[in-house]
Amino acid sequence: MKRLIPLVLIVACVGGVLGSLITINFLNSSSVPYTSIGERQEMVLTNYSTDSTYRVPPGMDFRKSASHTIAAVVHIRISFGPGNFSANPLQFYFDSPARSSGSGVIISDDGFVVTNNHVIEDATNIEVVMNDNQRFYAKLVGTDPSTDLALLKIKAHNLPFVKYGDSDLVTPGEWVLAIGNPFDLNSTVTAGIVSAKARNIGILRDRSNLQVESFIQTDAAVNPGNSGGALVNLNGELIGINTAIATSTGSYQGYSFAIPVSLVRKVMDDLLEFGAVQRGLLGIQIQDVDARLSEELNLKSSLGVLVNKVNSGSAADESGIQTGDVITGINDHPVRSVSELQEMVARHRPGTEIKVSYIRNGNEMTSKIKLKNYQGNNTMDKKEVRYEFEGARFEAVPYKELTKLGLEGGVRIKILNQGKWKDAGLREGFILTYIDRIPVENIEDLNKVLDFKDGGILVEGFYGSEKATYGLDW
Repeated sequence: MKRLIPLVLIVACVGGVLGSLITINFLNSSSVPYTSIGERQEMVLTNYSTDSTYRVPPGMDFRKSASHTIAAVVHIRISFGPGNFSANPLQFYFDSPARSSGSGVIISDDGFVVTNNHVIEDATNIEVVMNDNQRFYAKLVGTDPSTDLALLKIKAHNLPFVKYGDSDLVTPGEWVLAIGNPFDLNSTVTAGIVSAKARNIGILRDRSNLQVESFIQTDAAVNPGNSGGALVNLNGELIGINTAIATSTGSYQGYSFAIPVSLVRKVMDDLLEFGAVQRGLLGIQIQDVDARLSEELNLKSSLGVLVNKVNSGSAADESGIQTGDVITGINDHPVRSVSELQEMVARHRPGTEIKVSYIRNGNEMTSKIKLKNYQGNNTMDKKEVRYEFEGARFEAVPYKELTKLGLEGGVRIKILNQGKWKDAGLREGFILTYIDRIPVENIEDLNKVLDFKDGGILVEGFYGSEKATYGLDW
């Protein structure tokens, strides 16, 4: 036993010496200077292995949807206020015009863009900035304040666009992405879920009281500048146009609202074909059915829309709808509220026949109703094309002549009488190609551009092959 004690002491001493040497060596090595933190990390983590087995759970990978959409969501910059002219009438400029911005969504490869009406309302110039910073001056095709939508056109081809989805299939709890340009931050993507459908938040106003609010509510972050941007599903399909937020501060507080694409696509087609929305109307005054009304009317459900009044001679009147009826469906689609009914009817043009399901005295009934417009008929109202503006009569330029001059489009002054065009120095034979840098390819374009202009405008064109520029006080 006595011999073991010295042996233990010797082992302990040796171990202490070795431990000290190892500690000193480690401290010395850790204090060696280096010039690359990245290389240091690689050296220290030589044996570190990443977990390559992790995958994004199904239904939670937003990358595909975002990548398909970002390039087709644009930044819209607008200016307000009349233009002015310097002493040189060829030098056109704006006197510090007020400016604003929003978002838009390209919906066709040849340059049609949807946005909110409130984004471009009263604008004198509309500029569209692509995700890759290409810039175009946009022509305003038409607007619809009753749904807060507008259709723009830029002169471009082979553009990325967002495919229409089906907002009827959207359900609360579904993941969605909001893409736009909040606070001038281009191409911002936020994620959230659908919180509710057919929301009416009372923000739209229409002179004829025909506003339609049936918003998709989400909790995707939306802020000023997002208006007019895309709400897409995880397939990258457009299901709504982001329009509003509910807030007490002016910034996002958890509630955002989008116009459903089922309504968007109908309004876009109307503006494209007619220049104005063709609204089919039932001609009734309505209110939501609540628990009190349900009890008073002895209904089985408190869902539906009560008809308070039927306008004489309206589509509903001619089909036999009566005051006191409770509408429960349109074209076999359940209707639970006024906002749902308004959206379902607003998808159709005058002259379209729809199926209306309703309850009368406890009995379930249906009627086929041919919708009418605001004027009480079932015809379409197409804007009249004007050829004369302020003393100048314009005409189309034959394609062969345009080709010979190397022009893609334009309109010619055929007759020039006293007026603003003549006062500005223009002469007969002038081929007008641009107004405020917006292409004018035909008479319809001329109408669309001038309909929304106010104040000074810059006119560009040609006399034969000679380019000329004029400023007009419009």
